[in-house]
Amino acid sequence: MVKDGDPSWKPTFIVKPDSGCQGDGIYLIKDPSDIRLAGTLQSRPAVVQEYICKPLLIDKLKFDIRLYVLLKSLDPLEIYIAKEGLSRFCTEPYQEPNPKNLHHIFMHLTNYSLNIHSGKFVHSDSTSTGSKRTFSSILCRLSSKGVDIKKVWSDIISLVIKTVIALTPELKVFYQSDIPAGRPGPTCFQILGFDILLMKNLKPILLEVNANPSMRIEHEQELSPGVFENVPSLVDEEVKVAVIRDTLRLMDPLKKKRGNQSQQLLATKENPSDSELAGNTNPEAHLPSICLKQVFPKYAKQFNYLRLVDRMANLFIRFLGIKGTMKLGPTGFRTFIRNCKLSSSSLSMAAVDILYIDITRRWNSMTMDQRDSGMCLQAFVEAFFYLAQRKFKMLPLHEQVASLIDLCEYHLSVLDEKRLACGRRGTAGARPPSSGTPQEAAPAAQLAEGHPPPCTNSAHRLSHSRHTPS
Repeated sequence: MVKDGDPSWKPTFIVKPDSGCQGDGIYLIKDPSDIRLAGTLQSRPAVVQEYICKPLLIDKLKFDIRLYVLLKSLDPLEIYIAKEGLSRFCTEPYQEPNPKNLHHIFMHLTNYSLNIHSGKFVHSDSTSTGSKRTFSSILCRLSSKGVDIKKVWSDIISLVIKTVIALTPELKVFYQSDIPAGRPGPTCFQILGFDILLMKNLKPILLEVNANPSMRIEHEQELSPGVFENVPSLVDEEVKVAVIRDTLRLMDPLKKKRGNQSQQLLATKENPSDSELAGNTNPEAHLPSICLKQVFPKYAKQFNYLRLVDRMANLFIRFLGIKGTMKLGPTGFRTFIRNCKLSSSSLSMAAVDILYIDITRRWNSMTMDQRDSGMCLQAFVEAFFYLAQRKFKMLPLHEQVASLIDLCEYHLSVLDEKRLACGRRGTAGARPPSSGTPQEAAPAAQLAEGHPPPCTNSAHRLSHSRHTPS
């Protein structure tokens, strides 16, 4: 595209090796042929992104924003964003990339772990100066210049929610393979580090998401050549301590139980005195207000239209069958087609098998993980799109997919209701063994209680072996 496309488009690319961290191995290129392939892409793949050449500058320096996002729960989806973040600055004045300055890492890369080794790195006791500052100090500075700070925050929240929604389907597939079904409440949570760049027009651009962001609140300072000591970082402490503290407050599994116990204790006392009431105040009353702001499901109405793949992942997980697997076998795919009533005279089960084989083979040839055979989530999504386009030809693609999801969910809910009803009828129709054979006893009991005839034995077995009502 660069060589044969629009000659006026001359982008710079940033190359980030897989499994790297702290800026290790990142470099810039102008010509795609300059990519350094150590070994093969199979052994060390890389992410290649178009480099953002026109970032917002402060004090002539490029900077990025690290925001901490708490993914409290996948189902239901709950997302919180820390109200305060970090701004990490480069240590050389910024110039747009050209062949002469591509290797100037202190000018182009904002990684703290790189810039700390620059002679121009400034450690500061203030949150609004130095090479690492609070994000709020940047917002105050922009606000003083007339920038609409609420709009900036709104755009960042939108970026975060869209990114997490994009991650959720695969996270759910991984989650179900490790977490036992039926566990009450959220059993896992994660703090994510979002690295965001503001462009000159103040549009936020996602650089990357860190699954294991640093929570260190100190930095190394060189006292003499080769002699270092750990010095507390005021900025890190202000941001990160609050994130950890308030994550634990939100995730505390005993918090609700303690609250209920306190209410019961107060209810047992007829006329508690003021002193007694004071003794039962919230134990968190002395703590600062929570720094984590809920953004989902608070803004769910605005973004639920994006959750189609998430709903597809729920269908995919339902038909996986064996606990721990993350790929759908041919039997599971056929069961999905059959239960959702997607086969027809124009789509026979033989055609379904061919579709499964073609798509699965292509996706398995692209993936590096060959341990499990079967259809991965991405392959299932492609197959789903194909089925949607066949079923609802006259609609736009988004509506095709949404209509097919609605149809599948409807048929599965009807099937679940039937199985649940079969289970209830079977339970109500149970009689002591001495009352006759089960075939004779069950109908008599059902009719006596005004129930319709019971399900067949095969349906009854299916309702217990494959569906456990919650």
